Amino acid sequence: MKPYRSMVLVSSDPRSMELGAQDVYNRLQQEIKKFNMEEEISLTMVGDVGRNDAAPIVIVYPEAVIYGPVKPEDVPFIVEEHLYKGRIAVDYQAPIKELSGHIAWLAARKGTLPAEHRIVLSRAGLIDPTSIDDYIMHDGYVALGKVLTEMDPTQLISLIKNSGLRGRGGAGFPAGQKWGFVASAKGAQKYVICNADEAEPGTFKDRVLIEGDPHSVIEAMAIAGYAVGASEGYVYVRGEYALAQERLRLAIEQAMEMGILGEHIFGSDFTFNVHVHSGAGAYICGEETALLESMEGRRGEPRSRPPYPTTSGLWGKPTLINNVETLANVPAIVRNGADWFKGIGTKSSPGTKVYTIMGHVNNTGLIEVPMGITLREVISLYGKGMRAGSTLKLAQTGGSSGSMIPAALQDTPMDFDSFNNTGVALGSGALLICDQSTCVVDLAKVLMNFFRKESCGKCNPCRIGNQRAYEILTNISEGSATLQELDDLKSISDNLFQMSNCGLGQTAGTPLRDIMNYFRAEVEAHIRLKVCPSGACPMSGHRI
Repeated sequence: MKPYRSMVLVSSDPRSMELGAQDVYNRLQQEIKKFNMEEEISLTMVGDVGRNDAAPIVIVYPEAVIYGPVKPEDVPFIVEEHLYKGRIAVDYQAPIKELSGHIAWLAARKGTLPAEHRIVLSRAGLIDPTSIDDYIMHDGYVALGKVLTEMDPTQLISLIKNSGLRGRGGAGFPAGQKWGFVASAKGAQKYVICNADEAEPGTFKDRVLIEGDPHSVIEAMAIAGYAVGASEGYVYVRGEYALAQERLRLAIEQAMEMGILGEHIFGSDFTFNVHVHSGAGAYICGEETALLESMEGRRGEPRSRPPYPTTSGLWGKPTLINNVETLANVPAIVRNGADWFKGIGTKSSPGTKVYTIMGHVNNTGLIEVPMGITLREVISLYGKGMRAGSTLKLAQTGGSSGSMIPAALQDTPMDFDSFNNTGVALGSGALLICDQSTCVVDLAKVLMNFFRKESCGKCNPCRIGNQRAYEILTNISEGSATLQELDDLKSISDNLFQMSNCGLGQTAGTPLRDIMNYFRAEVEAHIRLKVCPSGACPMSGHRI
């Protein structure tokens, strides 16, 4: 993202447009050009920010100042006073006490431009990823030096626990608690594994992080190794990520040459080595026990638990397995402290979350935002609104294994507990934004087709259930299904959740559950009326 000095957002919801938002935008463009500030200021229109009676609204970052309602004739003064002279035009500010919950959060995030509140991606795109010197110049390996010279493993684990860091792979399990399990496990040999088998469709956050900042992962693994008493670490990387593997291997070589990896790191008694293991492209290997099977040279299939990897993992030894994004938070927590980390995000889910945003929005890509942001905010500020003619219908979170979030839930805070309490899941970090042209039956059929092909086949609920669900959804999409088959879908979904051997099978039931909970009328229209309301299924060549 270009480092603009200021970012100006103009609301473009129907009420704002009716009251002249386009004229306000055009006038802003003229005035910014008048002061030759086009290269310094980003100007864009965003969707509904949740406040119609203050429309049109103009939001200016990094001060997070909200002006509204703004008329075209107000613009010259706001531009000259705020953007040119750097003084807030107080008389044009929207009264704080009248702000709705949808936009009141802006004031609390004062001082940062959208997409720049970064922790794990703070260096990606800013440093040379092939240079260890560049990494060191940007606080690299400071955290590792601190823990080896100032902290014992118990203090380090307490720090991670107190920070509230939760696993970013999708489950949200407390990271410090998992570290504690491995540290207390008996065994002279222990391992740390970074799970970089990013197989979730639409997700590429881990790849960007590794390719842009490989040393951050290595530093975090060494810190984790010190905490749990491990001397060996492995990065299990998706086989297709050739550049990521190349960057990691180079970073390991550089760290070894400088004595940051290997024996007696920073003159201490701590020894730690890191290796890169290339996966073979199986989705199931993202599940941690299937990953272990793959690393040990066997077919990637989940293990029965218990025992858990924390006590009996790689080659039967206590093993810590963390996701790339989870580990990448660790050095920053060590440098800045637990209270700093807890000051970001929500009380139950501190810190930031990295998302890939795709679909029917104007701006797609990678964002890192505080936990607790809402879909409305993501779409309006980071996606720069829905595409012309599009209306939000649903958002799928977390790739294939994530939930289908209806538009009615777009103001639910995006953190682990808020989503769980609503009956949906946050997932790994992929956001697929869908408009009214998306058919939920067609989308669910695509997902079940993926799951039936990626199932390892070890357990019957997953192997048979996904195939049968796909067949039923195909019948529904073609107008040949019966209402009885909806009961069958519900039964399959329940069985997948309750009886599957691993997370793949369990989460495969999510799209079935969600279309029945939130979009049943649309599903039934395919059966009762033999039409697809979205016009996407083969039975219908038009929308109703």
